[in-house]
Amino acid sequence: MRTASRFLIAIIFLGVVLGGIFGYKFYQFGQMGEMLSQPQPPAEISATKARTEQWTPSIKAVGSIKAVNGIEVANEVPGVIEKINFESGDTVKQGDILIRLNASIIEASVRTRRAEAQLAEQEFKRISDLLPKRAVSQAQYDESKANFDAAQARVNETEAQLSKKVIRAPFDGTLGIRMVDQGQYVPTGTPIVEINMLDPIYVDFTLSEKNLQSVARGYDVSATVAAVPQQEFKGKVSAINTSVNPETRTVRVRATLDNPQKLLRPGMFATIQTLQPDDRDVVTIPLTAISYNTYGDFVFVIEENDEGDLIVNRRSVETGETRDTQVAITSGLEAGEQVVSKGLLRLRAGQRVTIQDDENGEQKQPQEASE
Repeated sequence: MRTASRFLIAIIFLGVVLGGIFGYKFYQFGQMGEMLSQPQPPAEISATKARTEQWTPSIKAVGSIKAVNGIEVANEVPGVIEKINFESGDTVKQGDILIRLNASIIEASVRTRRAEAQLAEQEFKRISDLLPKRAVSQAQYDESKANFDAAQARVNETEAQLSKKVIRAPFDGTLGIRMVDQGQYVPTGTPIVEINMLDPIYVDFTLSEKNLQSVARGYDVSATVAAVPQQEFKGKVSAINTSVNPETRTVRVRATLDNPQKLLRPGMFATIQTLQPDDRDVVTIPLTAISYNTYGDFVFVIEENDEGDLIVNRRSVETGETRDTQVAITSGLEAGEQVVSKGLLRLRAGQRVTIQDDENGEQKQPQEASE
């Protein structure tokens, strides 16, 4: 009897404890339900309005810098370098002597040929004086004249060979690194130094065939390179290839750029924008207002609900060209509509918001969204 009473008391105590625990948890769940049922506080956002700007239409491409004239200077005849008249990196003018090859043998040959030509000339003059007197035949006159002409031609040939022993700059330009040394024997065609004309300079790039009608000679061009990222180099389209590559369906275009400081060098990778002559109106918003997604880009448009509160709704847009911090909207948004400019990741469609910062500097009125 005593054991049964103790067991009954234990059961009652356990029931009271469990009941208290379940009651407390039920109370907590009720409190949480009340909190969740309460409306979420509005999210603070930065806002901006889509605005209309005048942009010059452009076509973006990539290409390479190329010298107007650029070669590796080489020798046409073999020889031993007698004198070097330049240093690496020099700026030279057309005709400046770069190196002289030893030419002692050819110089002696030139003297011999000149002496032969002088003798042939004297013989020709004597026969020319005797021909009117009928003292020599016409055949003798013709022979002496041919001998004189041949002797003079041999002189010209030898002098031409001598001139090839002096290697000159073929055009105005800047020299690269010297690749030969004093006293070195250089076979025919040995590279001596690179020379490039750097101002002006070319940039070659390709465009899709669909853009062929959007570019023409004389159109303005701007180019940037990684070596000078903050500077734009201006120029104009100077040539367009007459055929389209049948494999890539692209056309090659060449522009001429001003390069007074010689910052552009042949072989550099360049980003090019070809500008069309007429401006057009485009709707633009900041880049930070766009959420780029695999399934399509979108923005959060700020609108007013039936209760007069500001809310955001997600809207798909199509983007176009980007310039600085602005992006063109080709469809999905009209000028004057207000969008969220920052903090898109923490928003959801239909969420209430308050405008903390208006980048247009206007008053934060709900009616702005419906203008």
